[in-house]
Amino acid sequence: MASWLKNAVFYEVYPQSFYDGNGDGIGDLPGLCEKLDYIHDMGFTAIWLNPVFDSPFRDAGYDVRDYRKVAPRYGTNDDLMTVFQKAHERHMHVILDLVPGHTSEEHPWFLESRKAERNAFSDRYIWTDSWFHTCPGYLSVGGEAERDGTYLLSFFKCQPALNYGFLHPTESWQTAADAPAALETREAIKDVMRFWLDRGCDGFRVDMADSLVKFDDEKKSGTSAVWQDIRRMLDRDYPEAVLVAEWCRPDLSLKAGFDADFYLDHDGNGYQSLLRDCYNGEDRSFFRRDARNRDIGRFLNEYLPWLQEPGYVALITGNHDTPRMARTLSPREMKLYFAFLMTMPGVPFCYYGDEIGMRYLSLPTKEGGYTRTGSRSPMQWNDGRNCGFSTASPERLYLPVDPAEDAPNAAQQREDPDSLLSCVRKLIQLRRKTSDLQADGGMEVVSAQKDMLAYRRGAYLMAVNPTGHAREMTLEENWKAVFAIGNVEWENGICRLGPQSFGVGKVSGVL
Repeated sequence: MASWLKNAVFYEVYPQSFYDGNGDGIGDLPGLCEKLDYIHDMGFTAIWLNPVFDSPFRDAGYDVRDYRKVAPRYGTNDDLMTVFQKAHERHMHVILDLVPGHTSEEHPWFLESRKAERNAFSDRYIWTDSWFHTCPGYLSVGGEAERDGTYLLSFFKCQPALNYGFLHPTESWQTAADAPAALETREAIKDVMRFWLDRGCDGFRVDMADSLVKFDDEKKSGTSAVWQDIRRMLDRDYPEAVLVAEWCRPDLSLKAGFDADFYLDHDGNGYQSLLRDCYNGEDRSFFRRDARNRDIGRFLNEYLPWLQEPGYVALITGNHDTPRMARTLSPREMKLYFAFLMTMPGVPFCYYGDEIGMRYLSLPTKEGGYTRTGSRSPMQWNDGRNCGFSTASPERLYLPVDPAEDAPNAAQQREDPDSLLSCVRKLIQLRRKTSDLQADGGMEVVSAQKDMLAYRRGAYLMAVNPTGHAREMTLEENWKAVFAIGNVEWENGICRLGPQSFGVGKVSGVL
């Protein structure tokens, strides 16, 4: 595992919405370079950069047309290598978004695969053997190629599935996961990874990491074998390269060779119960002040067993596919969640703009975003034209900025010591200077009531009271105050938590 991951705090950059460096209305890589100091000064040590590869952008870049070429809207390959270089000069790392399970239907591999005549790419994708045959359990498209067959999809119609084989083939057109065609696909993706690692990339966040081998079993043994093979290559040739999975099953992904796995809202894992758990109109989110029937146990029961796995769980504020934190949480509630995020085991990820409480906007779909589009609006840097995102006219922007007069922005919050941004910066500083609060190390739950949580990590105790009422708990040791949001008192083994408060204490002696 890469040594730098232990103390990493990630910042996700959605490139088309971060900063427009050339005034054309869309964010780009030179713009990101201009804002590296902002990310660095906040205390973030690493950047996850959403796809920047050449694409028709029918799914915002997750439909890759050329894995080895930066999309012209963002700049050039040299611009991306400049991002790597300037980030490294600031002792920061950059991981790219790898989309291994599918490509764009405009990718040269697929254009060759569509042809009726057999060629080197005929089996690079998954095709049935007849125009009217489909594959049970998977969407497929026919009638668009001279080839007699239908091709399987990973997501949208524009995203044909690459062929990593079937765990147990049942039809003549299905290849095994260890068949030559499937192994060639695997090697092709390894070549893509080597291409960018050789140019300064520090690793990859892997989109839909569990989706490679088809008809896989419950343990994803076929897909896991693919990643274990890739991990061996990385350990041998790029030992400091990081792999982060969009898998949401740490018990599977970490054994498959990933360093960390996103804790997204999949399979009822309790993530929603932290931020946005609404059921029949009743808000049950743990960090909501006025939530009814909140229960932190729904999260802990799923999360705690995964801490025993050989890598890290990656907790997030949200990302480009989820609603913004501010859709359900107030600024004070967001502070409490950030305090929780930055003091938990694993690797924290902050989505751009969440550190200032950017809002979810009601926007029409853009580039396949649909309801996700509202979380992808431009970063709000200041209260100037286009919130400081671009000098272009408003109608040329990739997406509109928040039109509200009180739209939060980074410039204003940097000058306010009580702002969300200032709180986030302090929390990152606390995490980075405190070994007990970093990625590794255990976590002991001291108290897990339905509406209050206290947990210990080494010499530090964290206690959170998200409710609107004061709470109190008795402890077996004395604690000295280290950090607080709201009114928190540590005295003679008693911790008093005011409404909507979070405290960090350091042990000072046994009672």
